[in-house]
Amino acid sequence: MVYEFEHLHQPDGWLSPGYVSVDDVGLIESVNVGPPPCESKIHKLRGFAVPGMPNLHSHAFQRALAGRCELAEPSGMEDNFWTWRVRMYDLVCRLTPDDYEAIAAFVYLEMVKFGMTAVGEFHYVHHQPDGSRYAFWPEMSHRLLSAADQVGIGITLLPTFYAHDGVGKPPSKQQSRFVHGVDEFLALFEALQSSIGARCHIGCGIHSLRAASPEEIHQVVVALDSIAPGVRIHIHVSETLGEVEECLESLGMRPVQWLLRHVNLTDRWTLIHATHLDESERKSIAASGVVVGICPATEATLGDGFFPLVEYQNERGVWGIGTDSNYTTSTAEELRILEVGKRQQLARRNIIVDPSDPLRKHSGRQLFDLALAGGDRALGQNTGTIASGRRADIVVLDPENPTTVAHHTDTILDAWILSGTSNPVRDVMIAGRWIVQDGKHAHEREIVKGYKAAMSRLT
Repeated sequence: MVYEFEHLHQPDGWLSPGYVSVDDVGLIESVNVGPPPCESKIHKLRGFAVPGMPNLHSHAFQRALAGRCELAEPSGMEDNFWTWRVRMYDLVCRLTPDDYEAIAAFVYLEMVKFGMTAVGEFHYVHHQPDGSRYAFWPEMSHRLLSAADQVGIGITLLPTFYAHDGVGKPPSKQQSRFVHGVDEFLALFEALQSSIGARCHIGCGIHSLRAASPEEIHQVVVALDSIAPGVRIHIHVSETLGEVEECLESLGMRPVQWLLRHVNLTDRWTLIHATHLDESERKSIAASGVVVGICPATEATLGDGFFPLVEYQNERGVWGIGTDSNYTTSTAEELRILEVGKRQQLARRNIIVDPSDPLRKHSGRQLFDLALAGGDRALGQNTGTIASGRRADIVVLDPENPTTVAHHTDTILDAWILSGTSNPVRDVMIAGRWIVQDGKHAHEREIVKGYKAAMSRLT
């Protein structure tokens, strides 16, 4: 199938028009400035075609908490990540597999409608509420895969190892659904590895240095090197100052400092948050090739702090974006919060652009392209650019939308990411299939109905 796009995003600029040929398995065969010879049927689309954005970090079920934790408790305690976590545990105790799938399907639907075509699902709700195993023990994992299949989004499932409630502490009762021993977790990983489908990929999550001991991390990583060489590994790290202080007290090192000394941090690793870094940690991870997974809306909502984006960018560090708790599932909103939050903190504008480069002097383009590259590395789904051999994930922005009207290729990404409230995403292709057309998903009505039923039961 050959498509003619009015304007086609490329790493070094735009093709206007651009022609993309897609094969029967959903890969891009060719990208050209003119139509392929002897091609009689070409599908023409107006608008701006850009790569789908990889969302490198999601806890889909936490969407059910959005808008339900924005109140102060009368206890007088400081309200922060740790008080929010109490409410999250309460939700976890009540989730059924049907709820889990329904919420995830709705979240993934929102993602694709806002231009995200791949998701990394950091998944640790494995068991029944009392900690016992389901008769089909990967039940909750398969519910996530089913939700992704309903929507058509590419998923990197990240089954996550979780064993403790703090460094050296046993798990709490509220964490019963999360906990595995190392051998059982690796068996789960292998079972999932052998059963995932065409648009599904498998990675591994290690929850954090609070939830996995040094010895357990070593055992998991060594085993993965044997059963899944090169598999992507994601870990929460340095999200809060409290976590940094706990690691200093219990391990004698800051979290990222410990990882740098005890595991081989390479481009297979993604460090989620990494908000609180010292200069040495920041420079070392930038040099290592790891991806930092920044989750701007969640980090802002939880009051975590600001990632040192400007310094990390100056050191050519790699980063991508995640929606984490899914307070928002919008490509534009996540990148906008990241940019304008730092502008407010630093009291200046256009903080990571390159004024000497005609393409990268625009904040929207710079943010978008950097997040594409980091997300692609973190998820390993062969996306991130519209090029021969890549999966055909293409998002078309409507030139008549109020947010993008009268914009051209030089400012279209600035307009989408940094202006307006109307969503200009009109059409979304994933793996060569049109998942969203004219702003609508074929299964939208039933997915929304299922989400409403789950939320009515849970609240």
